[in-house]
Amino acid sequence: MVSLTPLQHRVDPNADLSRVEAALREAATTDDDFLTEVASHLIPAGGKRLRPAFVIAAALSLDPAGDRPESLSDEMVRGGVAVELVHLGSLYHDDVMDEAETRRGIEAVNHRWGNLTAILAGDFLLAKASELAASLGTEVAELLAATIGHLCEGQVRELQLIYDTRRSEEQYLQAISGKTAALYATSCRIGGILSGADRSVVDQLTEFGHAYGMAFQVVDDILDLIATDEELGKPSGNDLREGVYTLPVIRMIADGHPVRELLGQQLDEESRDTARTLVVEGPEIATSVVTAQEFVDNALAALDGLPATPGVQGMRDAATSLLSTLER
Repeated sequence: MVSLTPLQHRVDPNADLSRVEAALREAATTDDDFLTEVASHLIPAGGKRLRPAFVIAAALSLDPAGDRPESLSDEMVRGGVAVELVHLGSLYHDDVMDEAETRRGIEAVNHRWGNLTAILAGDFLLAKASELAASLGTEVAELLAATIGHLCEGQVRELQLIYDTRRSEEQYLQAISGKTAALYATSCRIGGILSGADRSVVDQLTEFGHAYGMAFQVVDDILDLIATDEELGKPSGNDLREGVYTLPVIRMIADGHPVRELLGQQLDEESRDTARTLVVEGPEIATSVVTAQEFVDNALAALDGLPATPGVQGMRDAATSLLSTLER
């Protein structure tokens, strides 16, 4: 069962995106039982389904009755499933690169079935996403294809700087713009396109999605440092261990902190915990929270002038509640 977020309460208060959930399971079902098992592995493990929720919220952004079940069209459901399949496919590939053992509190696909199977299953999910996008028209299909490219570009930008203590804030922001914010922007843009909204509105929704995605990734990177394994559903501090230096770490290095002496190489658990403690106890966590709040403010500003429909209010709720996950 997917837990309701503030966004989902606004968009679909009668269910937990149940139509999207059912369609997601259907999309991962094939004639081959093994492929179905692998492709469906992470679906029952949960996830907040934020990206499909944004498709729906954006599609209903101009609908004053958008909180009624009949407002949710089949096209909106397909759009939501398409972006979630892209997200899931990217997780399969990410876990191969990270040599992950767990994801969402369960065994990662690569750890259970091997890297080759995980890569092929991830490719299958991306292909299914493209198939669904094509059913929604040429513009949506082209948009989703371009977004998959942006995800790859963002990930490559990050991989080029693994263990590099010279990674700059600009390089960090460029990477997360591609690997995270692009898909949130596309989710909102697909919703706007499906609603038939004016291009100016579609652009506003896209701007909101991108700013939200930037804030989301900064928050996620902070959580990797301050949250527990149980809260994350995967090992905490993993970015440090694998040489992915995120905003708080980049700022600490730039300030000349001796934590840099520990970095630049793969860390064992003891060294990772030492480095993590140094970062958590420093002021850079707080300054990174400020940066996340700035992106949240940009997201909210992008919605200025749109009517106070359930869809728009749901997006506002999602943005304003994002930093609450950092409260301790």
